Amino acid sequence: MAKTTRRVGVVLFQLGGPDTLAAIEPFLYNLFCDPDIIDFPFARIGRKPLAKLISTTRARKVQHHYATIGGGSPIRRFTERQARALEAELKNQGLDARCFVAMRYWHPFTGEAIAQLRAAQCDEVVLLPLYPQYSSTTTGSSLNEWQRLFHGDVPVHIVESFYRYPAYLEAVIEKIEEALARFPLPERAEIVFSAHSVPKSVVAKGDPYQRQIEETVRLLMQRGGWPNRHRLCYQSKVGASKWLQPSLHRTLRDLAAEKTREVCIVPVAFVSDHVETLGEIDHEAREEARRLGITQFEMSWGLNDSPKFISALGQLVLHALHETVPSCIPVHETGRQAAAPALVGAD
Repeated sequence: MAKTTRRVGVVLFQLGGPDTLAAIEPFLYNLFCDPDIIDFPFARIGRKPLAKLISTTRARKVQHHYATIGGGSPIRRFTERQARALEAELKNQGLDARCFVAMRYWHPFTGEAIAQLRAAQCDEVVLLPLYPQYSSTTTGSSLNEWQRLFHGDVPVHIVESFYRYPAYLEAVIEKIEEALARFPLPERAEIVFSAHSVPKSVVAKGDPYQRQIEETVRLLMQRGGWPNRHRLCYQSKVGASKWLQPSLHRTLRDLAAEKTREVCIVPVAFVSDHVETLGEIDHEAREEARRLGITQFEMSWGLNDSPKFISALGQLVLHALHETVPSCIPVHETGRQAAAPALVGAD
């Protein structure tokens, strides 16, 4: 058990999501105003008008997704539950810990989390983006926002990714096992791992996201030991540029053409249920699968505040603080390495 008299602040980063239908457009406007998302020559002049145009158009297209899941995103609720559970876990480990939620594009914003952090008078800080795989469009953007807003001399540690961390993988495996158990013959179901897509141009610039997603799938299948067929696809593409393929929609059509009738979807890049899982997969993709003749369609639920996942997060924080970090978890002191810049997603 770790004993310390220092107060540790842990900041959990997420993209965030609109909590009401009226919040969809301003949420999207904030997203498309992000310089790590929209960048082009003279972007300082054109970014806001373009963000207004895209958010207005996009809001009408995605409103039905949010309507089907209750009129708003539950991601704040789930992330705050994770924060409370993690705080309790760390206190059980002997840490005087305070956990704060920093959403990138909707409340509570990073600035709000920093104000709470200062009020709590924390002596040391761990930044924990809730993106298992690193992308400049998610983790990078969140850490860039932190660096723009935070000014202080307390030690700050960063957990950049945790997709290879054994305790995290075991938490995901538990959810996959629960989903497979809903099939009469679990070994017959095809496991389809679905990750949020990113533009190919982002990967071409050296972003490690695709490689880390593929390694996550390999590690899960290896550790899970399932005999099932499996494949990887991507979802949530926005705009006309080329994004990582194949899409979830294309994959469902391929499965139907191959006469596959039992499908288990595993959202492999998300740690919370939100519009991409509850709306795009569990509602839209489920209906599409039914129309295509797939007779059983199951989705593994998000990690949310499952005890195994909260335990994994607690271990990550302790490793970061003690700098006894496994090679699979990049952790850096701010100042020694700047966060990478530059996705377009609407959770």
